[in-house]
Amino acid sequence: MTRNSLARTLSLGVLAVATSSMLVACGSDDSTATGAPTSTTSAAETTTEASSTTSAAESTTAAPTTSPGEAATAPPEQPQPVPDDFPGPTESQIDDRGQSFLDELKKQGVTPAGNGDIAVSTANYICAAQAQGVAADEISTYVTANVGVEASASGTQINETQAQQTAQTYITAAQATYCRP
Repeated sequence: MTRNSLARTLSLGVLAVATSSMLVACGSDDSTATGAPTSTTSAAETTTEASSTTSAAESTTAAPTTSPGEAATAPPEQPQPVPDDFPGPTESQIDDRGQSFLDELKKQGVTPAGNGDIAVSTANYICAAQAQGVAADEISTYVTANVGVEASASGTQINETQAQQTAQTYITAAQATYCRP
């Protein structure tokens, strides 16, 4: 019985070595295809074939490769200029409500930046936020931030107190002129 166990163990060992040899012979670190796939029937033939394939691959001229350092030093792509007739108007169209809001801001001593786009966007936010039930302090915080952005866009510097006062003017003007049905 010991003799049968020993024979089985040796047989399994030989089978395992043969199987792993075939797997090792089939695989290599080369991940490129060099030709049409071929089928093999034994480990010895596979090893011989793999050796001849490697020799043939080494003797052929490989395509030039670019190293990461060379790719990093390639000249940057030059952006194309935007055509003058690029889709969309260059000036936004402010409707009557927006113009009423801007006029009210001017009456209150606030001069919006540019053509008033930022101010009208802020008025849109004020009305939408109030309709959704957003807390007044949250609206005020957001509008204060927008007032700061608008002041920056116009090249004006304002302090926090001025921004809060201007934000309150925006909210009042939006409620009076812009947030109408």
